[in-house]
Amino acid sequence: MNILIFNEYRHEKQEEAVRKIYPNGIHGARADLFRADGHTVKTVTLDDENCGIDRDVLEWADVLFWWGHIAHREVPDEVAALVRDAVLNGMGFVGLHSAHNSKPFRLLMGTACSLRWRSVSKERIWTVSPGHPIAQGVPQQFVLEQEEMYGEYFNIPTPDELVFLGWFSGGEVFRSGVTYRRGLGKVFYFQPGHEGFPTFYDPTIQTILRNAAAWAGRTCRGNVLDCPHTKALEEA
Repeated sequence: MNILIFNEYRHEKQEEAVRKIYPNGIHGARADLFRADGHTVKTVTLDDENCGIDRDVLEWADVLFWWGHIAHREVPDEVAALVRDAVLNGMGFVGLHSAHNSKPFRLLMGTACSLRWRSVSKERIWTVSPGHPIAQGVPQQFVLEQEEMYGEYFNIPTPDELVFLGWFSGGEVFRSGVTYRRGLGKVFYFQPGHEGFPTFYDPTIQTILRNAAAWAGRTCRGNVLDCPHTKALEEA
């Protein structure tokens, strides 16, 4: 597949602790994973011109992975709209962690996508749809010893499918893995992935990311944005 990875790439530049965990950036860790599997990968960041995103690269991409946190507002509205339109026309979109508040995800959801949060907590993630393709090879439950707590209420539309449910040591729960279909494209949101923890090196998380790419990857191309006038096929 052709995999496009967007990373805000601010924490790694500004914080030594994060840079030690992800010396090549959060995007680099995920790019290494997919390249090792034989996929063609392109990484882009917030500081690239137009975030490195235009119609050509979105036409090339089968799936776009998006990670952002502290600079969502710096993503141009035009770029967010391009991503939304690409999903409607068949590209897959995987939003990770704080991408719940990204402009493309909020456009695709049509809601505020707000939630409750606090910093460090242990998280136990339950696989609640074991037959789903994204859950293949994932245990019934697994633990992340350190992760940022995201808690309900999560202001998103009712998911097409709830794949993973997170429970945190403070007692909170969260819809940690949800899917949607938008136009011709597929969307998967996955909650783990705070920059301060090595979450993306966890083997189970990596399995989920691989599965998400395979599930969300483009299966067709179209232009659902067009609204042509057509002639009747048969005479009345």
